[in-house]
Amino acid sequence: MSFTSGAFPVFMLAVLAVYYLAPRRLQWVVLLAASYGFYLTGGLWAIDYLLFTTLTTWLAGRALGTLNDRRKALPKEDKAGAERLKRRKKAVTALALLANFGLLYVVKYLDLTAGLLHLPKPDLGLVLPLGLSFYMFQSVGYVIDCYRGKYPPEKSLPRFALFVSFFPQVVQGPISRFGDLGPQLTAGHAFDADNLKYGLQLAMWGYFKKLVISDRAGVIVATVFGNYTQYRGTMLFAGVLFYCIQLYCDFSGGIDITRGAAQMFGIRLAENFRRPLFAVSLADYWRRWHITLGQWMRDYVFYPLSLSKPLIRLGHWTRRHIRGKLGKIIPTSAATFIVYFLIGIWHGVELHYILFGLWNGTIITASLLLEGRFQRWRERLHIRTDSLPWRLFQMARTSLIVFLGRYLSRAGSVSAALWMVKMTVLDPELAALWDGRMLALGLTGWDILIVFAGMAVILAVECFQERGGHARLALERQHWLVQWAAILIPLAVILLLGVMRGDYIASEFIYQQY
Repeated sequence: MSFTSGAFPVFMLAVLAVYYLAPRRLQWVVLLAASYGFYLTGGLWAIDYLLFTTLTTWLAGRALGTLNDRRKALPKEDKAGAERLKRRKKAVTALALLANFGLLYVVKYLDLTAGLLHLPKPDLGLVLPLGLSFYMFQSVGYVIDCYRGKYPPEKSLPRFALFVSFFPQVVQGPISRFGDLGPQLTAGHAFDADNLKYGLQLAMWGYFKKLVISDRAGVIVATVFGNYTQYRGTMLFAGVLFYCIQLYCDFSGGIDITRGAAQMFGIRLAENFRRPLFAVSLADYWRRWHITLGQWMRDYVFYPLSLSKPLIRLGHWTRRHIRGKLGKIIPTSAATFIVYFLIGIWHGVELHYILFGLWNGTIITASLLLEGRFQRWRERLHIRTDSLPWRLFQMARTSLIVFLGRYLSRAGSVSAALWMVKMTVLDPELAALWDGRMLALGLTGWDILIVFAGMAVILAVECFQERGGHARLALERQHWLVQWAAILIPLAVILLLGVMRGDYIASEFIYQQY
């Protein structure tokens, strides 16, 4: 069942009714049944993966909890016993990670790897289920937290199964932490009209992004990237620009729907986007884009790598043998490159995805290395770093870097991406802006106007928020009719400009197959 299908609102309405009519102590059971029912609409085969991850990570958490209890009971002087328990904890954690990431590799990457190595592709009959990497990352994070003793493991398998499968976020995140989400899922919630209202507002905002803007932009993206050799300059630029619009509105819109649906049950999910269009550096951009994935990579990959013995030894060596800032940043930069390499691999094992990850790692490392030089230039030019023109320059520079990276992430190959960049720069064909060729990409002038008008609305709202404004608080000060208008007006726009348009076809979310 897709969020964009007509069945989803009916499903939500039925689950909400049963949830609030049920005794509070049984509300989590309603959510568990609804979550598995939602996932089963994708096919019986898909549930096997969900059950595998749930069972393996729950068992690992229980085993780690037992080992942590034994460690606490040991006398302080029993260092040998503590070391044995630590090795067992590492073995349990490694086994859980190997089982789950091994499954992810087999399902998602085995065929691609075989193709790259020119080997026969194994016919295992496996199909990538919805949101596999999202609920797997979430569950593996739980295991690592149990290893670190952050909280006691969940003893109830059904309650833990709800944490893994909670239906609003199972498709594309956000990637939640057990300590934040687990207690909310199993706590009872009384009906709250404000939760319903605010959840609907957020969901409508997400549907506006997805159905009105993203799905329209996707038409031009499919046309240009599907036959890129037939286009030049401005047309290729338009394809990448509309891809940036499509991706942002698709992914952030889906997360808004997810968070809105969860809030209707009184459950607050983690923020996953914080106005990345206003980022002033590439590092700032990735801190604002897909926040929970970035935090997951930081806590479970970057920090462990940075504090690992090989990188610590590397740091000691580089400080002794390499002068200046380069010697200091090499160890953390190595960890940064590994993180962005993994993010590239997460998108796919093709070379252009890997280079997309390394492109980001290279820019971030270069900015750290050249930071002192940039500061001297700013001082010589008497640039005020707190001024609006400087902030706009930083935003424009970051947007250009992100824009260039999107050639790599969307093109089908490295050669296609390089060819598109070359033709965009060397053969601009500006006449396409006014000679009607833009209207041959699949959208009417009215559709293009809707896309840009919709983006203007998004930018206006995000600008208000970036300046410290809070849209929800601002709405709370208004009459109740205005508050509900904030739901009904977007609903009317979604229906008229989205669902009810003549050529409307519900499209799936881009990241749901990750």
